[in-house]
Amino acid sequence: MYHVDDYDVAVIGAGHAGIEAGLAAARLGCKTAVFTINLDSVGNMPCNPSIGGTAKGHLVCEIDALGGEMGRAADATFLQSRMLNLGKGPAVHSLRVQSDRRAYSQYMKNMLENTENLSLIQAEITDIQTKNGKVCGVVTHLGAQYGAKAVVVASGTYLAGRVIIGDKSYESGPDGMFAATRLSQCLEKLGVPLRRFKTGTPARVNRRSINFDGLEVQRGDDEIVPFSFENDEIGENKVVCHLTHTNEKTHDIIRRNIGLSPLYSGMIKGVGPRYCPSIEDKVMRFADKTAHQLFIEPCGLNTQEMYIQGLSSSLPEFVQREFIKTIKGLENAQIMRVAYAIEYDCVDPLALFPTLEFKEIGGLYGAGQFNGSSGYEEAAAQGLVAGINAALKICGKSPFVLDRASSYIGTLIDDLTTKGTPEPYRMMTSRSEYRLILRQDNADLRLTDMGHEIGLISDERYARFVRKRQMIENELARLKGVTATPKNDKLQQLLECRGTPRLVSGAKLCDLLARPQISYADLACADPDRPSLPRRVTEQVEISIKYKGYIEKQLAAAREFTRMENRLLPQDIDYTAIKGLRIEAQQKLQSIRPRSLGAAGRISGVSPADITVLMIYLEQTEREHLEK
Repeated sequence: MYHVDDYDVAVIGAGHAGIEAGLAAARLGCKTAVFTINLDSVGNMPCNPSIGGTAKGHLVCEIDALGGEMGRAADATFLQSRMLNLGKGPAVHSLRVQSDRRAYSQYMKNMLENTENLSLIQAEITDIQTKNGKVCGVVTHLGAQYGAKAVVVASGTYLAGRVIIGDKSYESGPDGMFAATRLSQCLEKLGVPLRRFKTGTPARVNRRSINFDGLEVQRGDDEIVPFSFENDEIGENKVVCHLTHTNEKTHDIIRRNIGLSPLYSGMIKGVGPRYCPSIEDKVMRFADKTAHQLFIEPCGLNTQEMYIQGLSSSLPEFVQREFIKTIKGLENAQIMRVAYAIEYDCVDPLALFPTLEFKEIGGLYGAGQFNGSSGYEEAAAQGLVAGINAALKICGKSPFVLDRASSYIGTLIDDLTTKGTPEPYRMMTSRSEYRLILRQDNADLRLTDMGHEIGLISDERYARFVRKRQMIENELARLKGVTATPKNDKLQQLLECRGTPRLVSGAKLCDLLARPQISYADLACADPDRPSLPRRVTEQVEISIKYKGYIEKQLAAAREFTRMENRLLPQDIDYTAIKGLRIEAQQKLQSIRPRSLGAAGRISGVSPADITVLMIYLEQTEREHLEK
């Protein structure tokens, strides 16, 4: 072993978590190294080359609002953009883009290469060194030693990775990269509680072999909304996607060969994602369904590879070839990459603080799929938080913790570190109790102040944000002061046409806008002095007025939540010595060591009665401290 260099922060992995961790730490002034098994796999998308989707789009917007990179990268490399769930309320509107896989990877690689304080290094990390319970360095497969004050493990699906196709299996990371087996062994020696998860990906087929005639075309939105709040315009859609379906012939082939599936033969031991099952799992679990949707999506502008979303499988290759040819449009499909399942090691996230630092190993952080989550967006969000906290700790500053009432990122990390996860965790809007106030459209209003205070949002960007916020406040105040009269014939005709009562007396514009049938744009006929405002401003004005009552209720609930979160629990409490706590609660609290009274209440096995006991204990302790 030989010493090469010393760094403040060493990041293991250059996937979506590792990228954000490395960029955050370096931008906050820490000398940072990002290690990757292969430089050509930086920012790789081994599954669907898309960013966003239901709830995931919220995460990307929050990452951007805090100063992360994923949103800007997605805007720069998108092929098609669509806003999902437009038929529902704004709380669940979620942006999703199909990305150019290679362009996205190249964008992120260039960003890492050109960031001050950051070194991008191709090497397999096989050992994490510790001293006195804290990390002190990492060692590569060639014996090169790098000192480090903090280490972020963002290993994705590489950690002891094993690809499984039918009865064939072999050590591998995604896309044929080699697995990080020795790092897994090192973590075990450090006492890190590892377990085995599984994910999978569909086959890729050659575009030239697809018959698109008769397939349903899915076009992108006419009005494209960027992920990044820094961008107003990002160009036009470049591709269309297509929709097809499985059928009874497809299902029959799968059923006849189900015994060859490693999912059903017992060959796969890892726990897979509930919300992204393989096609064989869908066919067996939903036997009454005669068809399942499949989306045919391009992997990039300069490749013929097409991704078949919804057709993930671990069946043998010959079975995959047989059932794919039964699908409309894919009768002559040429498979370029066969579908596979991949098992990998990950940590039990209950071993982590909400900062994503390990409780038992100082300076060691986890992020992304290593923490038991699934998805590029969930990974990037955790990477950003881990990188920020590693840098803050090195600089001697207070940690950065987002709570459930502030963000989807806070919900994600709280779920992982307080509740744990028995399967790959996926973010969904239903996981948040405060989703009406945690929309993707207002992520900047919620989080940009924090990003600027941390140091990831520049003064110039922050000044633009402050101007936007002031424009929103000014317009809300103006609409409360402008009165529309019944003498306005155009307005009366509009109201009648929209099926809402005509005016019999004057009405404030804000009250008219509160009507479900009326939009901000509609009020132009009654508002001759209206200022010219950006779309993002008028959107916030309209949502604020239309959903005012609901928003106020959730804000009140959020304030009560914050009150409980602010009741911090000392980290040296011996829960086994607190009288009145049930044994299960003592064990769970002693193991997880929640940060606050609110977090304690979200632990499975801790009852409201236990929380009451904790509150009494805290009050007694505080009173005794004051008396001294």
